Amino acid sequence: MTYAPVKLTFEQYLEYDDRTDNRYELCDGELIPVPPESQETYGIARFLFVQLLSLAELERIFTHSLELQVQGNPQNRFPDLVVVNEVHLELMDKRITITLNMPPPPFVVEVVSPYRNQNDDNYRRDYIEKRQQYERRGIPEYWIVDPIAQLVTVLVLVNGKYQATEFSGGQRIVSRTFPELGLTAAQVLEAR
Repeated sequence: MTYAPVKLTFEQYLEYDDRTDNRYELCDGELIPVPPESQETYGIARFLFVQLLSLAELERIFTHSLELQVQGNPQNRFPDLVVVNEVHLELMDKRITITLNMPPPPFVVEVVSPYRNQNDDNYRRDYIEKRQQYERRGIPEYWIVDPIAQLVTVLVLVNGKYQATEFSGGQRIVSRTFPELGLTAAQVLEAR
């Protein structure tokens, strides 16, 4: 007898409950457990959360908890930090998930997990796969915070395509969403 795993649709996945706190990405209909984040990732996300509190309301800033439906595989992501609009708060009353039928969030940050080279899965996931998915999703501003390369890359959506600007050291990060933020790359990268 051959066992064939059940393939879930995204709607079925949204209803799925295994009675644990596990998070999953849905890839080709199968549940893939999301590993826990590192202390470094949490530290950077917490630092940005605190910095953004003076620019956005507390309830609009999410770290490691908001789920974002995207096109492709996996069909969902859990960004390290997301700032949503007021409309999202009303639309996410049952589950902290922004689905494809909702507007995209204006601001997403991902902290790159440790990698050895540009062929490494962690590098490819944040720099290539998520970048493509977030661009297709229409997210206006996506930051890639890379502690290994000591870079903060700000991607801004222009005519449907991301334009990237890299910041390092004492360079002040320029954010279109939060122009008054006033952080340097070093401040973000050294946050723990």
